[in-house]
Formats: sequence, C-alpha cells, structure tokens
Amino acid sequence: MSTHQAVHVQSAGAALKPAEVETTSPARDQVRIQVAACGVCGTDRAFVGGGFPGMSWPLTPGHEIAGTIVELGAGVGNFAVGDRVAVGWFGGNCAVCVPCRKGDFIHCANMQVPSWHYPGGYAESVTVPSNALARIPDALSLTEAAPMGCAGVTTFHALRESRATPGDRVAILGIGGLGHLGVQFARAMGFEAIAIARGARKAEDARELGAHHYIDSNAEDVGDALRRLGGADVVLGTAASSPAMAQTIGGLAPRGELITIGVTAEPLPISPMQLITSGLSIIGHPSGTARDIEDTMNFAVQSGVRARTQELPLDRAAEAYADMEQGRARYRMVLTM
Repeated sequence: MSTHQAVHVQSAGAALKPAEVETTSPARDQVRIQVAACGVCGTDRAFVGGGFPGMSWPLTPGHEIAGTIVELGAGVGNFAVGDRVAVGWFGGNCAVCVPCRKGDFIHCANMQVPSWHYPGGYAESVTVPSNALARIPDALSLTEAAPMGCAGVTTFHALRESRATPGDRVAILGIGGLGHLGVQFARAMGFEAIAIARGARKAEDARELGAHHYIDSNAEDVGDALRRLGGADVVLGTAASSPAMAQTIGGLAPRGELITIGVTAEPLPISPMQLITSGLSIIGHPSGTARDIEDTMNFAVQSGVRARTQELPLDRAAEAYADMEQGRARYRMVLTM
C-alpha cells in the first residue's frame, strides 16, 4: 500500500500537523486525484473547530481542490486518467434521496463534503465520488481553479440566481475571500457594482476589482449610502457578520433581496416590519453543484475574473491557515503540492 503526505487535525481545535497516510484506491464510481492546489476557506475554521455534526478524527481539511485524475474506480466512464478536475464544497450526492430525485443535488440528504465526509484536499492525494468532479478549462491554471470550487461558485451562482438583471444595482458586503470575487462577477455580469467594507483602505482595491461605488461602513450609515445611490436591488452578504448584513436592509430598493453567504450563527437583527413594508426578501444560498462550478470557471475564463491568491506549500499549511484565520490573507490562501 502506497502512502502520501497530508495534514491532520487530531481533535477539535487542535493544531494542523503533517502526517503520512495510506493512499486509498477508488471504489466503484470514485476517482483518485493527485492534488495540485487546495484553497484555504473561511469555513475550514468550523471543521478544525469541530463545528459540524458527525465529524470523525483525525480530520484532513480542504474543500477547494484542483488536480489531475490518476486512478479510476469501476464504472467511471465519463472521466479519464490525466483529466484536470476541481472538487468544491459539493463533494458528491447520493442520487436516490428525494431532493436528488427532484434534481436538487445541492440539497442532497446524503451530500458528501470533502473533509467532513471523507478526507479533504490538504493532501497530495484525495479519493472522491466521480459526480463531484468539475472539468477545469485549459485556460485556467490549477491554482486559479482551486478557489472556484467554493468561493467562486458561491458568489457567481448566487448572483446569477438572484433577481438582478444587467444594469441593476448590486452591492457586495465584505471585500475578502468571497467578496473580492463577488465584485468582479457583479461587474462582469453587467450590474452596477457597489462594494461595502469597513474602512477606507479597501476603496482602491474595490475599484480595481470593478466596483462602480465604494461605501465605507465605518464612515457612514450603509442604508443611507445605498439609498443615495438609488437603492440596491440585491445585496450579496459575504461578510460573516449578522449586524453588518442587517445594516443593508434599509438600503434595499422595493422588492430587493439580501442573499446571505457569509456563514455565521448570529441571529439577524431584522424585524418583519422592515421586510413587509418594501416587500423585501432574505435568502440563504448554499454554494453550487459540480456543473455550477464548471459554469463558474468557464465564465471566469470568458470574463477575466480571477481569485487573488497567495500560495504556500503543503508543509506550511498551518501558516496558511493562520493567515486566513487572523485576516492576514490577501485574498485567498492556496496550498500547492
């Protein structure tokens, strides 16, 4: 049995440490990927902290995986050894539960998430269900592709599923790992893009990313600022802060919507009266399927949208994770193998 290098977390809240693990050959309908790059996502904090039910230890984090297929399990006929593929938060679906039978694969009752339901991508090798695979366009490098499996698809798919149409005002709350992609996608989709962040230091970055307007939430009331611009048809809430999301409600245009993708357990401090009088909506958006990841990457190629990344080798995973956790990353840490 061969082995490969990976990163283990031995228990909830423990340090990230290198480990040598057995390389698992793929079972039926699975493939083994030689990992080239894996993004470090903010949600990795919840995995390392033991924040999801039914987790097992030791855990290998990582759900923004890009690499090359090196081994096929029985029954896999639509992919070949050598194919470049990505795997994101959507790590496979069962195809037999009620949501799957309705075609709603992202809400599969038995959905598999890398690092939660099987070892993740902070590793040289990962074995995954074949229905989790997204083909990477030739024009994207593996490092560019990795963040598209979660940060990219979550922002792109949320915007294309929103009520906004070209020319509408779309605000991106938070200019970080998710938000810096959201601003780029909003501009590329033809929206009037409004970036919202704390402090003046993000203003120049926001305009470089394509924002038409910048709102400093430390310097002015966000709702008032949005209303002065005419009101936002959509706010994409990428900042993991319920109070910050709530502050945008007063700046939504009639029938506007707040789409929440910044993960936090804090209750939203919003009253029904705020929603009723203007017919507003609040929507939770959960990433996207393998096909949605392919659409995201293809649109990124067409439009020039790219994640801004900082690369570190796998043996410095603890450092990359700390940079993400403590806000030093600019904007997406990617581990390379």
